[in-house]
Amino acid sequence: MSAPLDGGAPASEKAPTSESVRPVLGADPRSWPLALRVVLVTTLLSIVALLTVGAYLSSVIADGLYEQRRDRVLAETLEIRGDLTETLAQVSGATSTQQQDAGRAFVQTAGGQGGGDRREVVLIPVETAGTVFPVASSDGSLFDEIDDELRAAVAEQPDSMYWRSIGREDSSGRTHPALLVGTRVVVPGAGSYDLYLVYSLEEEQETLAFVQRVILGGGSVLLALILGIAIVVARMVTTPLKRAAHAAERMAAGDLTSRVEVAGADELARVGESFNDMARSLEQKVEDLTELSHLQQRFVADVSHELRTPLTTIRMASSVLQTRSGDLPGELQRTAELLSAQVQRFDVLLADLLEISRFDAGAAELEAHREDIDALVERALEDVRPLATARGCLLDVHLAGDDVRAMVDARRIDRILRNLLTNAIEHGAGEPVLVQTAADADSVAVVVQDHGHGISPDDAQRVFDRFWRADPSRARNIGGTGLGLSISVEDARLHDGWLQAWGQEGEGAVFRLTIPRRPGAVLTRSPLHLERSFDRSEVEAAVSSTPTGEIRIGPEVLPDLEETPEEPLTGDGRTEGER
Repeated sequence: MSAPLDGGAPASEKAPTSESVRPVLGADPRSWPLALRVVLVTTLLSIVALLTVGAYLSSVIADGLYEQRRDRVLAETLEIRGDLTETLAQVSGATSTQQQDAGRAFVQTAGGQGGGDRREVVLIPVETAGTVFPVASSDGSLFDEIDDELRAAVAEQPDSMYWRSIGREDSSGRTHPALLVGTRVVVPGAGSYDLYLVYSLEEEQETLAFVQRVILGGGSVLLALILGIAIVVARMVTTPLKRAAHAAERMAAGDLTSRVEVAGADELARVGESFNDMARSLEQKVEDLTELSHLQQRFVADVSHELRTPLTTIRMASSVLQTRSGDLPGELQRTAELLSAQVQRFDVLLADLLEISRFDAGAAELEAHREDIDALVERALEDVRPLATARGCLLDVHLAGDDVRAMVDARRIDRILRNLLTNAIEHGAGEPVLVQTAADADSVAVVVQDHGHGISPDDAQRVFDRFWRADPSRARNIGGTGLGLSISVEDARLHDGWLQAWGQEGEGAVFRLTIPRRPGAVLTRSPLHLERSFDRSEVEAAVSSTPTGEIRIGPEVLPDLEETPEEPLTGDGRTEGER
């Protein structure tokens, strides 16, 4: 039972339950649901694989179609060259006009074929190769494709064939691939001719386009199948995990009977069985601990009640001895005083144990009435004034003075204040103790600050634990049950309020009580800061002019403790300064 060190609500009251936490699709892919990540990764990898395979198949098929068409074109070119040689040999002794007519007839016969084997033919006499006058041509635009480099290559080795890939436009303006082949034909008696043929690759291009469409369509179908498979596999993996997560959330919410439905004998089923085994073991241990806690509570309550009767007898006997202590010898007189002091201490311990047992049993009730908190503080100060005088401790009090009324149980608030003041005086090493009150529209607050041994941040988290002491070896002459602050924090919680601690080792400690003005109201901030300065220059100046143990009440606040405007609250009720 530890209180937070800031002005916000205790962490245990503000922490969201596991059922309120849901995954949100953010910028970080690691925050996405597992099933979504599995499907996305599988889809992306499948797309990359399909594109790679599709590009490879398309390239291989394109190369195969081109090589196949090229080999056929070269074979046809050889046949046409042979036919041309035979035709020109027949007119080797004829006139030039007859030779030209024979050449034109051959070109018209060899070129202009339709369909996928469409080809165009150009026949150029070597003697006129540098001019634009052809012997024959099935398409005059072919001369634009025949450059000097190709002519030089054809002329270098007459018996060889040279080819290159070109683009040809059809009547609609679309460009289709084609193959340009050139060779030289030498006919004795008829001269030498350069033969150029252009073969259309449109049919092969259409075949490649068809294959690419088939690959794209097949890849799309395959990708859809892979996506469906990925979704099924992801659900097979994530569904048992979701069941386990829901079961864990129910257990976190307090349902220890929650279990995971297990089907099959695979690894996921083993995870579910292990979770169920853990849940059963946890449920059994919680039941054992709950039973043990109940036994301890009954034991404390029973022992406390049973000890009341003998304690009453001992108290009566001690009272008799105390009244007649003047008639006893010196050693017996001292023994009677020690007996009376220890009986009083034992009586306080039994009262604390009984009060703790009421809290544990849920039997503590709040008898709330409208009370003035400043008046309750003054009454508590009067109760501890003799102790402050004995310890040489100044109580420097700064009351709000305005409306600090609230619906509270005066007996419990008085007990909290007396516990805080007593602890501050006892552990304040004789230094001044500051008491300050304040209020706002929703709550009232009391701060008790000492300048003694102090507490560390870790100790501040444990100071409200039962029977806990910051220094177990420290001697105590008053109280000492270790239950005072535990009871105080339960009293504060019964008011729906906060009792918080903060300090620094060697500097001092600060305790702050914050109570809502109306029972059942939810606190979001406190009128007073918890973390504050321990500068004692102003306090020491006040000590030099104030009698020891005197209660000095004034409207002013010490400069190093002057309140500042509250900072904006964060989500958990803490201000940025108090964080």
